[in-house]
Amino acid sequence: MEKQTNVKQKQEKMKAYKAMLTQKINELLSEAGKTVSEMTNGKENYPDPTDRASLESDRNFELRIRDRERKLIMKMQEAIKRIDDGTFGICEVCGGPISEKRLMARPVTTSWR
Repeated sequence: MEKQTNVKQKQEKMKAYKAMLTQKINELLSEAGKTVSEMTNGKENYPDPTDRASLESDRNFELRIRDRERKLIMKMQEAIKRIDDGTFGICEVCGGPISEKRLMARPVTTSWR
């Protein structure tokens, strides 16, 4: 009976992690879509070279952020695959369990360190 309870609790935790990861992916994709539309719809025409340089700097910064988010999305998708195949929360280095606190802080982690 206790074993069944533990299995159910683990299944519920995995569902919660999967929902959290899926929600975060959707939020990041939404933000990426907004960035693309803002950059393609932008009608900024700055005759002043300093203003243009500032705009380009801001765009480059935004693109770097989106690239990091793209990489994070890939890691989140991999974490969802690990949830589905039953290896989520298991250290890829030593095969031991990853603490729940670490998984809550960084659910894409693959190591207990």
